[in-house]
Amino acid sequence: MELTITTNPTPEQYTICVTGEVDISNADKLRAAIDFALEQPTEEVRLDLADVAYIDSTGIGVLVGAAHHAADHGKCFSAVNAQPGVMRVAQLLGVDQEISITAL
Repeated sequence: MELTITTNPTPEQYTICVTGEVDISNADKLRAAIDFALEQPTEEVRLDLADVAYIDSTGIGVLVGAAHHAADHGKCFSAVNAQPGVMRVAQLLGVDQEISITAL
């Protein structure tokens, strides 16, 4: 399934909405979108995962990297609206304790 990324930047928050499956074949596309968002003059970057049914360990690695990149730049990063399957992968890998990720 193709990965679609849309953005909604405001002065306070840069929201990235993701649709599809996040895996090794498209993780770089997501990483590039997040990196671009973190370079913008907003204080918070929010990744909306409501339309992501599947994420593999590479995708989870992108989220962890984004959280560290945000912290290095003094910004907040959060992943929101994670579907149960996505949340389960995050929990199994212990990432839910390391980054801000919330379920639908």
